[in-house]
Amino acid sequence: MEPKQELEWMEAQKIAISVDLVDVAKTQLQFLAAVDRNRHLYEGPALDRAIYRYNACWLPLLAKHSESRTYEGPLVVPLDCEWIWHCHRLNPVRYKLDCEELFGRVLDNFDVVSTVQGICGSQTEEIWNKLYPDEPYNSDLINVIPEDFAKKITSLAKHTKYDLISAAKRQSPFFYQVSRPYVKSDTFIKEAVARYKGFLYLIKKNKENGIKRFCVPTYDIDLIWHSHQLHPVSYCKDLNEALGKVLEHDDTDSDRTKGKKLDVGFSGTTKQWENTFGTRYWKAGAMYKGNAPSPITSSPFSSSVICKKAVSSNEQLHEKLLQDRNVVEVFLEFVDVKNLPDGQEGSIFVLFSKSQPDAFFDAKRRLSILSESREKHVASFQCEPTGELLFELMSHSSSKLSLRRSPKTLGSVVFSMQDYLDPVSKLYIEKWLELVPSSGTMSTKPILLRVAISFTAPVPAPYTFQLTQSRPVSKNTCFFNLPVKPQHAKGWAHVTDENGTRIISLQMRDLNNVKNVENLGKEVVGLRESGETRTLAEYMENGWSFMDNLWLLHLPNKSKNDGHIFELTGTKLVKIFPGRKGEYELRYHVNQGNEMDFLTAVEFSIEDPYGKAVALLDLKSKLVLAKEKWMVLPGIILAFIASDIMKKEGYEGIIAKSKDLKMNDTDEEIVTNDLNRVELSSELGTGDAGITKKVVLSSGGCGSGCGSGCGNVVTSSGCGGCGGGCGSGCGSMMKSGGCGGGCGSGCGGGCGSMMKSGGCGGGCGGGCGGGCGSMTKSGGCGGGCGGGCGGGCGGGCGNTLRSGGCGGGCGGCGGGCGNMVESGGYENDSMKKSSGCGGGCGGGCGGCGGDLMDSKCGFNEHLNEEAHCINEEPVAAA
Repeated sequence: MEPKQELEWMEAQKIAISVDLVDVAKTQLQFLAAVDRNRHLYEGPALDRAIYRYNACWLPLLAKHSESRTYEGPLVVPLDCEWIWHCHRLNPVRYKLDCEELFGRVLDNFDVVSTVQGICGSQTEEIWNKLYPDEPYNSDLINVIPEDFAKKITSLAKHTKYDLISAAKRQSPFFYQVSRPYVKSDTFIKEAVARYKGFLYLIKKNKENGIKRFCVPTYDIDLIWHSHQLHPVSYCKDLNEALGKVLEHDDTDSDRTKGKKLDVGFSGTTKQWENTFGTRYWKAGAMYKGNAPSPITSSPFSSSVICKKAVSSNEQLHEKLLQDRNVVEVFLEFVDVKNLPDGQEGSIFVLFSKSQPDAFFDAKRRLSILSESREKHVASFQCEPTGELLFELMSHSSSKLSLRRSPKTLGSVVFSMQDYLDPVSKLYIEKWLELVPSSGTMSTKPILLRVAISFTAPVPAPYTFQLTQSRPVSKNTCFFNLPVKPQHAKGWAHVTDENGTRIISLQMRDLNNVKNVENLGKEVVGLRESGETRTLAEYMENGWSFMDNLWLLHLPNKSKNDGHIFELTGTKLVKIFPGRKGEYELRYHVNQGNEMDFLTAVEFSIEDPYGKAVALLDLKSKLVLAKEKWMVLPGIILAFIASDIMKKEGYEGIIAKSKDLKMNDTDEEIVTNDLNRVELSSELGTGDAGITKKVVLSSGGCGSGCGSGCGNVVTSSGCGGCGGGCGSGCGSMMKSGGCGGGCGSGCGGGCGSMMKSGGCGGGCGGGCGGGCGSMTKSGGCGGGCGGGCGGGCGGGCGNTLRSGGCGGGCGGCGGGCGNMVESGGYENDSMKKSSGCGGGCGGGCGGCGGDLMDSKCGFNEHLNEEAHCINEEPVAAA
C-alpha cells in the first residue's frame, strides 16, 4: 500500500462492530450445514409449515421472552423456525419494519441460541408446549401433511406479509458457496471481517461523495455481512453510526451476465477497492464457484442403517501405501514492475512455476503484468503448500528480426510458501520482490516486481491413481478395453500415482486353481514393491468381500434403489452410481466422453444424508480419483473388478455380474437398471451417432471409422466416439481422452499428440478443422472445443497444455483458439489464463486470438450471486 492507501485501510478498520463476527460466522456455517442436511426446508410442505410455525409460534414466543424473561436460561430456537428467522433477518430493513409494525420493537436475538450450539432446549420446549399444545416443539420435517398453510397464516392476529418462500429459495444456494473446509479457519474468517469493514468503508465514502455505486461483495465478505445482520439490533446501531443509515441487503438480483448490473457492479467495486486500499479485491476461496451440483438422490440417508466397526490388517495398507498431503488454492497477480533496464523494448511478462514441482503443479506458466498490459490477468491454480514459487521476468522483442528468438530472462526471484502456510500465518500477501538479475542484464537499480498472492488454508488433498496392464496393448486394437481374451495368469495391473510411482499391483485369480477347491469363484491379490502379497477381495456365493470382510460389495435393496447399481457396506455406507455425480458431474453441458465409462462412489451418513461423492472411477481410462484416504483402496479394488468385467463382457457384463452378487434379486430390477443406462446413452449427442450400444458400452469405439487410423492409443479412451471419422488420424493418445467423446464429423487434419489430455473429445462440433495440435495434460479441444465450439475449431485449437481447452461454451472459435497453456479462467477479452473460451464466454470467441493464458475470460463467473440497489445506495449481496 502507498501511505495514503494504508491510511484509508486503517480508517476502515476503525468502523465499530458490536458483535463478535468471527464467532457468529462459525455458528452460521454450522447452522447452514444443519439446514442443508434437512433440504425439505428449501421448498414444499416442510417450508410452508415452517413459515406458519415461525409466525404462529416463534415470533410471539420471542416477543414475550424479550419483554420479560419467562425463565432463566436462553431460548433455543427450533431448526425450522430458525431457518425462516434467518432468511427474514437477511432483509434487515424489512425485518425492522415488520417487527415494529407487529410488536412495536425490533425482536433481537439476545438470550437466544441456535439449535446447533448443543445447549439443552428442554426449558424452551416446556414453555413452548404450554403456549402451543397443538404444535410440537420439534417438527417432523419429512412426513409433513400438505395443508393450506397460507390461509392459516392469514388467519393469525399477527403475521409478516414478507414473501418468506421466495426469501428461502434465494438463500438456499448460499451454503454451497461457503461450504468449503478452509472457510472455517480462524485466519480466513478474521481476514474476512477486516475486508467487510473495508467494504462498508467504500459505501461510506460513496455516500459522502454522492456517488451511487452498485457495490458487490465477494463471498467471504458476504458471509460476514450475513453474520452481522443476524444480530438485528446491533446491526442497526452499528450501521447507523458508521453510515448514517441501515444498509439494505435485498437479495433479489442474481443475473451475473456480462454487462449486466451485477457484472458492472463487481468491476466497479474491484476498481474502487484497489484504488482506495492498494490491494487486490479478489481472494482465493471467496469467489463464485458455479451452481451447486445436481442432487444425487432426493431421499435422505436413514440413520437406522448401522455401519460396522472392524479392524483389518488390510485397513493399515492405507497408511503404508499413501502419504498424507495437503493442497491449497492460489490466486496470483503481477501488479507492477520497476527499474527495468535502460532501452528495454518489447513485451514484458512473467513465467511462474514451482522450484520443485509437485503432484498438482508441475508446469511453467505465463502471466502478464497489469502495469504493462493494462489488463487484469489473474492466475488460479492448486498446489501443495510446500516449497517455493519461482517467478522469472521475461522480455520478448517485438521487432521482426527477434520474433523467432526465445524470450530473454531479465531476472528471477523465489517466494517461499512455507513462510506463510507452515503454520498458516497470513492468507494474502502483496509486496515488492527484488529480482536477482540474469547474466547480461544491465540495470542501475535492482528490478522490483510487485506480486499479489492469496492462498486458502491447506486442506487434505485428493488422490489420483492409474491402473495399467503389465503386458503391452496390441497396435491393431483401436482401444485398450475392447473385449479380448483374458491375460495370462501372471499378468498384473499396476497402480501408480500422479508421479508415476507404483503403489501396488493387482491380479485376478480363480480360487479353484489357486486353492485346489472347486467352484469357489475368484479373488483379487495385491502385490507390493517389497514382494509382499495379500488377498484384498474374494468373490464367494454372497458376493465380493473386501479387505478381510471389512467391506461387502452387493446389490442394493430393490425397494430402496435410488439409481445406484452397487452398495459397499462396512465401516461406512457407500453407494455406487453410474456416471459422474456430485462434485464430479460435468458443468456447462460439455460432452466429455460417455457417461457409461464412469462410476461414482457416494458416501451416505448422518452428516451427509443426501450423499457426498468420495471417488470417481473412470473405467475406460483406468483412473481412480478418491477424495479421502479411506476410500482409496476400496476404490482401486472396485475399479479393478469392474474393469475386469468390462474388458471381457462390456458394460452389460457389470450388470450381469452384479446380478450374480445377490441371488435373490430379480431379473426385473436388472433390466430396469439396464434400461436406465440405455436412456443415458441416447442423450450423448451427435458424437456417438451410429455407434452401437455394445461398442459404446464396452470400448468407446472408433465411431464409423478412424480414417487412416487412430495411431497409438495407450491408457486412453481412444477415438472414443470420434464420430464420422478422425480424418487423417487421431495421432498418438497417451493417457488421453483421445478424439473421443465426440470429435463430431471428424478431426479433419488430425488431433495431433494428446498426452494425459481430453483430446479432441467432448464435442469438437463439426470437426476440429486443421487439427487440435498438441495437447498435454489438457482439456484439449475436448470438453472444450466442444460443448459450444459450434461448427468446429476452424483453423485449429493450437497447443493446449493443462488447459480447459476451448471449453464450456465458446459458441464458435472462428479462426482458432490459439495456444492454451495452464488455463483456468478469468475474464472475457484476450482469454489468457482462462478456462479457454469456456464457461460462458458468450456466443462466440471470434478469432479467439493469441495465447489463452492468464486471461480475464469469464471474470463474472467469480462474482457473488446476487446484487441489489435499494435506498439510493446500490449494494450487492447473496
